Amino acid sequence: MISKSTLVFGLGRSGLAVLRHLTRLKWPFEWTDDQPTEQDRQAARVLGALECARLEPARFAQVVAAPGVPIDHPFLTACKSAGIEVWGEAELCYRTVPTPLVGVTGTAGKTSTTALTAHLLAGQGLQALPGGNIGTPLLDVAPGIDVAVAELSSFQLERVDTFRPVVSVITNMGVDHLNRHGTVAAYHAAKWNLLRRQRAGDSAVLPVGLQAPVPDEVRNYRVAPGGLKAGWLLDLDGQPVIPGEVIPGHQHPENAAAAVLATLAFLLAIKKRPDIAALHASLGDFAGVDGRFQTVATVNGAAFVDDSIATRTISVEAALRSARAPVAWIVGGLDKGADLAPLRAAALGKVARVIAVGRDGPSLAARLAVAETTVIDEPDGWTAMRAACRVGLDAAPGGTVLLAPIGTSFDQFRDYRERGDAFAAAARELAGDKA
Repeated sequence: MISKSTLVFGLGRSGLAVLRHLTRLKWPFEWTDDQPTEQDRQAARVLGALECARLEPARFAQVVAAPGVPIDHPFLTACKSAGIEVWGEAELCYRTVPTPLVGVTGTAGKTSTTALTAHLLAGQGLQALPGGNIGTPLLDVAPGIDVAVAELSSFQLERVDTFRPVVSVITNMGVDHLNRHGTVAAYHAAKWNLLRRQRAGDSAVLPVGLQAPVPDEVRNYRVAPGGLKAGWLLDLDGQPVIPGEVIPGHQHPENAAAAVLATLAFLLAIKKRPDIAALHASLGDFAGVDGRFQTVATVNGAAFVDDSIATRTISVEAALRSARAPVAWIVGGLDKGADLAPLRAAALGKVARVIAVGRDGPSLAARLAVAETTVIDEPDGWTAMRAACRVGLDAAPGGTVLLAPIGTSFDQFRDYRERGDAFAAAARELAGDKA
């Protein structure tokens, strides 16, 4: 039994999940938040959680900090100086929940890979659920199931210490969150924390052509080889197990390969024989994740693919490489300074038309200069997306109308989800017209 209180620093989705878990553990706890919302205050009140009145490190056994709390927050720095451990939700889960974990991180593709891995494991007869950065807190899904698949951001991975998943997956290593981490090296170091406690017998799935060097101290695991080769998905020994063509068009092949390898690695760890036919079937019936390279309609043989969340170079490049040619590529929104050079290379010989929407669509298309451009000069986002989809259908017969916008959505939409909803509605409207 913990005698001193645990301080929950920061509420929100993760912090409230920590409060619920500490209630189940019957640990004494308090909470604090620099800017709590009234909704979060009320949720904490319902749990009987007391707001901390005296922020003194010596009062606490440990602190559990929410991902959004800066790593160098002065109070957390004072706690560390006083020898008080500062954990994140993932660390608390690992220390207090016996459920084995599969951990997934990366600059892009981690949500789709997490969701698919959980789906594939469920297809093998396991009670498997996704949690973490994917939306549902890890502590709300992990207790009492066979395996939890945890999507982990670099923010969450800054605060792991003993955390050791049975299987780790890194989808890719790009550049992101430099306003938090300061340097690319520090950002990548946070990602590598996923693997730092793995030992012989554990497994890690790393992408072919990983640009970031693997630190020496994280090489204590069995590394699964590349998951795609000569049109086949491979097992952990590099042997072909499933033809690559079974991957549906709305899934990134690299993400699907990583999910298959992670599934096989976990089954190996628990000494369960994989059911390859069930794996094949699960790949085929996975619906995808909203807004992430999801086929929302097919019209006259052209797939309308929503990747509205693709605003980072590495995400957009993956979408272009996975889309079936010819491609009508919808770009726009608010330009956040993405590196366009890799996108030009990925678009070469594949993109038949660039369709520019939103405030910075025309300038993005001009800088790309990869194909003939159509500018949709319409301030209303929903109306602009209907016009863009009509142009795309004419420009990409039998190919792909791809929303991988590069820019953020806030010029015309509430968020990337609403932008994706507008695209999907326009595509389905066209499908109805052509039926």
